[in-house]
Amino acid sequence: MVVALFLFALVFFGLAYRFYGSFLKRKVFALDDSRKTPAHELRDGVDYVPAPAPVLLGHHFSSIAGAGPIVGPITAASSWGWLPAYLWVLIGNVFIGGVHDMSALVASVRNKARSIAEIGGAYLSKRAGFLFKLFIWLALLYVVAVFINVAQITFNASVPLVEGGKVVQKLPIGGGVATAAVIYIFLAVLFGLAVYRFQVPLKWATAVFVLLVYGAVYVGQLFSIHLSPTVWNWILLAYVAVASVTPVWILLQPRDYLSSFLLYGALLGAGLGILLSAGKVEAHLVPFLGFNSDIGPLVPLLFVVIACGSISGFHSLVGSGTTSKQLDKESDALVVGYGAMLLEGIVAVMSVIFVAVLTSGEFEVLKRNVAAIYGAGIGRFMSFLGIPESIGVAFGMLALSSFVLTSTDTGTRLARYVFTELTGIKNRFVATAVSLIIPAFLVFTKYQDPATGKLLPVWKALWPVFGATNQLIAALALFVVMVWLVKTGRGRYWFVAGIPALFMAVITIWALLMLFVKWKLTVIGVAALVQLFLALWIFAEGLLALWKLKEG
Repeated sequence: MVVALFLFALVFFGLAYRFYGSFLKRKVFALDDSRKTPAHELRDGVDYVPAPAPVLLGHHFSSIAGAGPIVGPITAASSWGWLPAYLWVLIGNVFIGGVHDMSALVASVRNKARSIAEIGGAYLSKRAGFLFKLFIWLALLYVVAVFINVAQITFNASVPLVEGGKVVQKLPIGGGVATAAVIYIFLAVLFGLAVYRFQVPLKWATAVFVLLVYGAVYVGQLFSIHLSPTVWNWILLAYVAVASVTPVWILLQPRDYLSSFLLYGALLGAGLGILLSAGKVEAHLVPFLGFNSDIGPLVPLLFVVIACGSISGFHSLVGSGTTSKQLDKESDALVVGYGAMLLEGIVAVMSVIFVAVLTSGEFEVLKRNVAAIYGAGIGRFMSFLGIPESIGVAFGMLALSSFVLTSTDTGTRLARYVFTELTGIKNRFVATAVSLIIPAFLVFTKYQDPATGKLLPVWKALWPVFGATNQLIAALALFVVMVWLVKTGRGRYWFVAGIPALFMAVITIWALLMLFVKWKLTVIGVAALVQLFLALWIFAEGLLALWKLKEG
């Protein structure tokens, strides 16, 4: 069963890339390499720098993944069963998420690498563009705060090993993950210098530095770094500030490219392990646990809980933010935009499988402990390759940390871009500093949880509404793309983005109404209501723009 689930997903994604991806490339977007991309036309050596397709794929894949294709699928599979999660990952990824990611990238490239919100302002109305940009900027600040906290958690993590329904050992691997992360950041800077300054051929630099990054996993377990959560939060804030303003070739491109090999390694290692586990590991969890769970009903929440892995609005911000400024030629949008989303789908499928193979005892102990389930899953299946389970767990946790770190520094840079579009302030140091004030507040300020009495970071107070925020951005991005297609003479393909936009809009509005009914005039309820109001306003502006086009 486990092997069949994995192989079916691989074949399904492969066929989707070959046929639906080709349809998007040739028919819907008519990609043309004779067009000069913004990376060449606006090249400045800081943000606009053309990158080879493998390097840009590494950046984009690492940036969009974050913890999403791990957290969402594991949470959903633990709540409603592995089958609904598995099916939504497959269908959503191919027909909604992949379209969303590729279309946002292509639309941005065709509009001088402007953000999806700026494109909305051009094709809907200036008012809609301003509201969308403000909404995105605030959402990005929240993303940065959350990911800083998640990264800090991976640096202090202990992964429990379960036997017979009891925790028999806790692997204190967080300090080793922190050491490895620090090492590979320095390796990324050296890689950037080697490739861009000393002209070392990419394939030779890759061979050497990927081995060094893998070696960092082992070294990290020998020499671990142990710091308090507060200290790590300050260090990570300083890191993302620096990463936001440095030229992309010295840190962002090489770090994301090298980190992608950690992710590829986790995919390949666990994937081969799944294939070798035939007849030895089976799905123990029942496929369907029920329509209702303690986090709410299957519909609409499945489509909100699983974002990355199926569709995530954050991806459109990356595609129209950093990636579009580095695309070397238009045809690369297929592998970078659509291909990276399919890779993320494989990560999500593996995450679902890691839940499915848990025994009832393991499930009760580890339920919703996302890091433990993911790390244990990587370790379990890599052990079929002869790799010690503890090393496999450490490798999985470093891969998770890499996902999170790349999304964090990319999110900070994106917030800088959107702040500049909002205010016209082009000084990247000022834009970054202003954009990190709110994340710092959300990370360090505490509030008392009324249910437990515990002191928690303020960002956790808004966590229930975050999933809906992310999917709302996705719906709006698809809506903007649909209007762009219609206004640029490709209206016959409106349905490619229009139908997914309608589906995501209905699901998100439904989820926001549920949140408001549940939380009423609390912080969460008011946040849900404000988002609902903004979304309906932007959709109304778009429909008005289409009506005027029809009338004209």
